[in-house]
Amino acid sequence: MVATWALFSPFATAGQKKQEQQVKIICPPLHLKIVKQVKPEYPKEAKQSGIEGKVSLRCLIRSDGSVGEIEVNEGKEPFVQAAKTAVAQWKYKPMVLNGVAVQSETTVDVIFQIPRQKSKRSESITNHISPQN
Repeated sequence: MVATWALFSPFATAGQKKQEQQVKIICPPLHLKIVKQVKPEYPKEAKQSGIEGKVSLRCLIRSDGSVGEIEVNEGKEPFVQAAKTAVAQWKYKPMVLNGVAVQSETTVDVIFQIPRQKSKRSESITNHISPQN
């Protein structure tokens, strides 16, 4: 999983109207704790055909830690829907800025890869979400 974050602060500068009270802060990738992670189901027809793929999603994380809007940055069906369905169920520990839970934005990459037989050689640790079989 690759993550970049944008925080949405509820604080505004003096003189701003109420509807303009969100400030977007762009920062280096932060590590938010995922408290509930649902693995995507591998699309049956893709698995049977031996097709693999990657889906990149831009997600809005609400101040309560739930996933809000999901936009597709990259990916093709049937993987897009499987990835969106799973990621929509994720829950994060809320991001806190100055003691207030705030919305954040992240990019999640979901890699659909058919499991290979394990070799006796060292296994590499990958940083991505493996779909459920």
